[in-house]
Formats: sequence, C-alpha cells, structure tokens
Amino acid sequence: MSEQPAPAAALRHAVDVKTLEMLVCPLTKTRLTLSADGTELISVAAHLAFPIRNGVPMLSLDEARQIEQGDMGRNLPRLG
Repeated sequence: MSEQPAPAAALRHAVDVKTLEMLVCPLTKTRLTLSADGTELISVAAHLAFPIRNGVPMLSLDEARQIEQGDMGRNLPRLG
C-alpha cells in the first residue's frame, strides 16, 4: 500500500505561543508577529519576514526576505 504525500498545509508545524512571545528581530530587537498564513515571522520595524521551517524560526538575516511597505498589510494577520 503506497502512501500519498501529505499536503503542504498538513506538514506545517506550529510555533509555540510561549516561544513566539520570547523571539525578537535580530536586527531591531523588536517583537515579531506571526504572518497571516503562519509560515513566517514578521518584523514590522525592519520590514523583514523570517521563514519558519519544520516549526523552527530561521532568525538569520541571511534567511530573511524584505517586505515592501505596501505588502506589509497583506502579510500580517487581520485584527478584530
């Protein structure tokens, strides 16, 4: 019996809330926000997105991608 690979959403690992509260941007030392889709940590102050791989935040500036000012709202979760 062959197993089908799990969809990408099923492979995504969650970041622990307590861990998220302790993490800060390596550049600005400001708090990070989980992206709307849960795949990145966003530094609003630095306009950077750090990927989360297998539940582990990659907080290296080499791993980060730049977020344009106009795209910031699309990456952050909706509040209220």
